[in-house]
Amino acid sequence: MQTKNFASWPIVLVLTAISLPLAIMYASLVIDSFTNTPAGAVLPNEFTLEHWAFLVDPTITGNVWTVTFNTLIFAFTMVVVVLSVSATGGYAMSRLNLPYRRFFLAGILVMHAFPSVTLIIGVFLVLQFAGLYDTLIGVILVKAALTLPFGVWIMKGFYDAVPWEIEMAGLQDGADRFTVWRRLILPQVKPGLVALGVFAFIDGWGEFLLPRILAPTTEFQVLSVYLNNVSVPDSVDYDFNLFKSVGLFYTLPILILFIVFQNRLMNIFGGGTKG
Repeated sequence: MQTKNFASWPIVLVLTAISLPLAIMYASLVIDSFTNTPAGAVLPNEFTLEHWAFLVDPTITGNVWTVTFNTLIFAFTMVVVVLSVSATGGYAMSRLNLPYRRFFLAGILVMHAFPSVTLIIGVFLVLQFAGLYDTLIGVILVKAALTLPFGVWIMKGFYDAVPWEIEMAGLQDGADRFTVWRRLILPQVKPGLVALGVFAFIDGWGEFLLPRILAPTTEFQVLSVYLNNVSVPDSVDYDFNLFKSVGLFYTLPILILFIVFQNRLMNIFGGGTKG
């Protein structure tokens, strides 16, 4: 036991060395958002809440709560759409003997390999033709379509890990395919659904390029675009601590979400039915 613990020390030291700069960076972010520390200074100055005044004063950087609401709608709708389609599409890819199934699976991988920036012009023309350009729902549909190949592939891996005997037993007892899927198979892949849901929320929450280009109007702004606008200095007296406060406000929900669901989130990389 002592030899094993001693052998793990190099790993601990390496991980500590890698994590320490990140920990210092985040600690600096928190300290500077609550102090008047000048840019480039090492030691913090007096405590203040003035850098958080943007939460109650829309004249500083705009109405952050409207933007936060838009971002929540974006992220939660992403979760609903990605989970709904991936849960059914992944099952079909795993269990049903569909024609051209291998070709379709290969197509899913190819679609996921395309960076979204390469599709912007085509997507812009489609949204403009459909009357969805500069709308939040248009951006959501595009982002969900780009995320679904990944979601379907991940859920297929979880369905593949479910023994066929469970499904066959339900069918032999007289249940139809949909009932077997809903009552027997779906509970087996619940860890995958939770992990994929968390991933879809984080993916929607952090999206910047699509809202910036496809919904440029302030009314449909999301927090990533809002943060970008705050980060552009317009004078020599630019408030870096305000930018850090807005950045901390932007990252805090994701940090909490990851802490709560970190074990479930790790399941997404391997697939399986164990939570």
